[in-house]
Amino acid sequence: MEIKVVPLEKPEEINLILGQSHFIKTVEDLHEALVTVVPGIRFGLAFCESSGPCLVRASGTDPDLVEMAKKNAYALSAGHIFLILLRDVYPINVLNAVKAVQEVCTIYCASSNSVQVILAETDQGRGVLGVVDGLKSKGVETGKDIAARKELLRKIGYKL
Repeated sequence: MEIKVVPLEKPEEINLILGQSHFIKTVEDLHEALVTVVPGIRFGLAFCESSGPCLVRASGTDPDLVEMAKKNAYALSAGHIFLILLRDVYPINVLNAVKAVQEVCTIYCASSNSVQVILAETDQGRGVLGVVDGLKSKGVETGKDIAARKELLRKIGYKL
């Protein structure tokens, strides 16, 4: 077995959801879930099929994000992994709809940070062991940091 680290490549402003499912209809079901929960959503998604022709399947509403999702999914080439890239929407807005898709087994991360995917590669294929989401902690928040966090959440509309 070989351990690999594959960075996901995306612009800083793009959010992502990385997960695992179990069936080829994942692409269409995730697409339907996303457009139903956020009308006008801009996204690209790709899914690594892990049987039969073993293709990267893709869909979305933003052609650039679809291409970016396909490129990243192919770099992972790990069984039944899906990647959703989101423009101008936060994962929190769609995560419950994604998790409710009956084929979805696991969500590894939902983030706008830089993400590295840790893969195990065997003679059969690849699987995700985990992710590195963002940077290492630099300290513990102070009273000033707490105030800044609360201000940010209210500024972006997630708290009253």
